Amino acid sequence: MKTISLIAGILGFVVVGCTNSAQNDNTAINPTGTNAAINTSAETQTATGNKKLRAVGFTVGDLSNPFFVVMGQAVEAEAKRIGGKDVTVIVASSAYDLNQQANQIENFTAANTDIIVLNAADKRGIRPIVERAKQAGRIVIAVDTGAEGGVDATITTNNVQAGEVSCRYIADRLKGKGNVVIVNGPPVDSVIQRVSGCENVLSKYSDIKILSKNQNADGSRDGGLRVMSDLLTTFPKIDAVFAINDPSGLGAELAAKQAQRKEFFIVGVDGAPEAITAIAAKNSLYAATATQNPRGMAQKAVQVGNDILNGKRPESPTILIPVKLITKNNVSTEKGW
Repeated sequence: MKTISLIAGILGFVVVGCTNSAQNDNTAINPTGTNAAINTSAETQTATGNKKLRAVGFTVGDLSNPFFVVMGQAVEAEAKRIGGKDVTVIVASSAYDLNQQANQIENFTAANTDIIVLNAADKRGIRPIVERAKQAGRIVIAVDTGAEGGVDATITTNNVQAGEVSCRYIADRLKGKGNVVIVNGPPVDSVIQRVSGCENVLSKYSDIKILSKNQNADGSRDGGLRVMSDLLTTFPKIDAVFAINDPSGLGAELAAKQAQRKEFFIVGVDGAPEAITAIAAKNSLYAATATQNPRGMAQKAVQVGNDILNGKRPESPTILIPVKLITKNNVSTEKGW
């Protein structure tokens, strides 16, 4: 499977394995050539039991995050496994910009894409464009975070559980007493749920104080560095950090190194290879990460979408993937994704 390469453009499109498609500023894909037409009936999309998968569009939050790159690669691989090498796959980075993501979905819809896999930049704000895609007969699968508008299915990590296991580790290691900061992220469902799970656990400990929980590090390493640098300036004593994902957690560790602070430990979410390397390092502040399965989520999204395309809907429209905590005690057996 080829590595996804980024193509700069106003829509942030990545074209993967396009054998029958053309791209410009106005058109996402044209998988069937001059005979392509928008299907205006949702019933037509799901009525047949032998419909060949031809095109998949995937719009994600941020392709500078390796997590989403892995998801894009998995969407490509699974689409081609199901539909063959001629399946067109396009991966587009929204940069968490709702308007840009809406434009991407409109292009996918107009190009008669069979399945739109959506990592929503804004759960509620994306609703009108999802509704229009559904009215045009597109199958829309939300992945990694929820989306309104009548998506056909939602496949995510159990994000509440991710926050809970991470902050239970923090509480246990602190023996129920200490100062904690939460390095927050974009206000999407997955992040909100992780923070909620964390707060649910820490609220049970009267001697644990959350010093900060509203600083948005954008889910990135640079954002984690920026936010944690500010927090280190503000708070002279921090005992633990919960970062909503590994890139921001690794940025927080870099900030600590630059400030020569090492009185605390960091717990993240993702199970990213870089985080596992940091956990395994002897003098690292990175102590644990709650694993996600970006490859598995993306594969499942394409599988469920293809099933719906052929008239078979999942028993439940919401599929939660459980998490597991990686610490220094078990990191030697983990490779991440």
